[in-house]
Amino acid sequence: MGSDALDEQARALPEAPGVYLFKDAQGKVLYVGKADVLRDRVRAYFGASLDIRFVRMTERATGIDYVITSSIAEAYLLEANLIKQHRPRYNIRLKDDKSYPFVKVTLGEPFPRVLRTRKLGDRTARYFGPYANAKSVDESLDLLQKLFPHRTCTLTIVADETGKGRTQPPSALPGGRPCLLYYIKRCTAPCIGNTTVEEYRRTIDQVVLFLEGRQDVIAREVRAEMARAAERLEFERAALLRDRLQAIDRTLERQDVHAYKGDDYDVVGVAVSDPDACVQLFVVRDGTITGREQFFLEGVSGAPAAEVLASFLRQHYSLATNVPPEIVVIDEIPEAAAFEAFAAERRGSRVTLRVAQRGRKRHLVELATRNANEALEAERVRWLADRGKTQEALEELRAALGLDSPPRRIECYDVSHVQGTDVVASLVVFEDGRPARSWYRRFRIRSGDKNDDVANMREVLKRRFRRVGDDDRSWPQPDLVIVDGGKPQLSAARDALSELGRLDVPIAALAKEREELFRPERPGPIVLPRTSQALYLVQRVRDEAHRFAVTYHRSLRAKRSVRSVLDEIPGVGPRRKRELIRRFGSVKGIREAPLAEIAALSGISRSLAEKIKQAVAEQTS
Repeated sequence: MGSDALDEQARALPEAPGVYLFKDAQGKVLYVGKADVLRDRVRAYFGASLDIRFVRMTERATGIDYVITSSIAEAYLLEANLIKQHRPRYNIRLKDDKSYPFVKVTLGEPFPRVLRTRKLGDRTARYFGPYANAKSVDESLDLLQKLFPHRTCTLTIVADETGKGRTQPPSALPGGRPCLLYYIKRCTAPCIGNTTVEEYRRTIDQVVLFLEGRQDVIAREVRAEMARAAERLEFERAALLRDRLQAIDRTLERQDVHAYKGDDYDVVGVAVSDPDACVQLFVVRDGTITGREQFFLEGVSGAPAAEVLASFLRQHYSLATNVPPEIVVIDEIPEAAAFEAFAAERRGSRVTLRVAQRGRKRHLVELATRNANEALEAERVRWLADRGKTQEALEELRAALGLDSPPRRIECYDVSHVQGTDVVASLVVFEDGRPARSWYRRFRIRSGDKNDDVANMREVLKRRFRRVGDDDRSWPQPDLVIVDGGKPQLSAARDALSELGRLDVPIAALAKEREELFRPERPGPIVLPRTSQALYLVQRVRDEAHRFAVTYHRSLRAKRSVRSVLDEIPGVGPRRKRELIRRFGSVKGIREAPLAEIAALSGISRSLAEKIKQAVAEQTS
């Protein structure tokens, strides 16, 4: 479809806020954008003064789709979600944005937990993040547990009439004793009634303040509480609070850049080096830098720094759980007023996007920008080194296997089972020597459970390569197929390709014992040098396929193993089984529960309760 036809589509768009999607002939999303007025914004892509990347995008596009939203703020959120979902080629994107962790405080529980998560959605919980570095999150959680002992277990703990904790059911606590964390002073053991809801919540409130960056507020509270404990002659508690205060003070001492007391804002610096970019974000709370995050972006080719920064702000603050009243940047961004309206809606009050001109804020934004430049340069040096090794590995592999060109796209297959049960297989894909996880696939063997790796491998290859068509870009043909195994697996894979008329696909097998490669046209093994980059690459590919297959196999075995005596009782379906386990914790808890308590559950009559009691009693007889 030509640009004239696209222009006609653009003219037909509504004059309303929303999100638009440029798509190619296969329906793949090339670009996602948001607009206050869809028609005006999309028609601008067909003007004379268009960036080169958008010229290329419109040349490939054959259609325009759109979604109307009720406001521009809603369009910002939808745009960010669609970019994450489709990862369009011509959008500026956060790298690995699906994996950014959050800290979750389960405030909906009587005795809340603090944990790392990658999923949002619990409306009763409080989330902090996203954070760019999972390791730093774990270190922060470890520090929090030292400062403010709290539980991390998955036990269901409720409060009794006095406010003290107890497990539900009581049998859920093995031996009636707390875990090791209590004895090393990392948990206050609400599971055994060692603390009340009120006391425990005070600790969690301090955790929340710490995560908000309010360490000085916590220090004042702990100092006051220590003084009160000393006045009451509770010297042991006063000493404990003193140690906690010293740890908090040491945390505060590590912050060496201060602004004005009481200021809350984020400072954002950006560095661009085509085709990549880096953003440094300083979190300033109560005038102190309480956190620093580093994000890398891709798809930047040809985009100015202001547009890169604008794209980052939209994506980051659509995810962020804590939007500050002020965001400090070094330069103006496109559509700043629309972003402020979006951020204000996310925060629930006014948000100012400030271009720092002078003073401390200008110093901080320049410092963030300098850090971004340094980080991007260090990352590019690492990327170049990795790319050099990758190219060396691919060239070595080409020469060793007799391929026409270096294998840019490698697919590897592995089969996993235990004595022929729960048979599964995995497909992993490496592109330019790196995992392409969006292409990974898992297979359950349809021919039934059997201990025949050769037949299983043949089935998987046939199912995979039936999906390759001459005009089907969604499943491109690989440059090399590797199967885990020896000559039998190689023969089975070749037979599968032969049946489908795909003998043009290069294939090899990697034997586990001696790390030897086999090719159909060579009678003997191909032995790569122990120090060759090609061997490291094929081992990594094979190990990833094995890991992916074993993980899937274990999950199926785990699902099968949770079947219990409850599954054999007529009248107990999945819903009633969930209710029983939720109420009593285990089959043992059901066995120990009174008959009347089981019959009191919704949907369980007394006669069914008697059948349940009889079945669980017979299990141990």
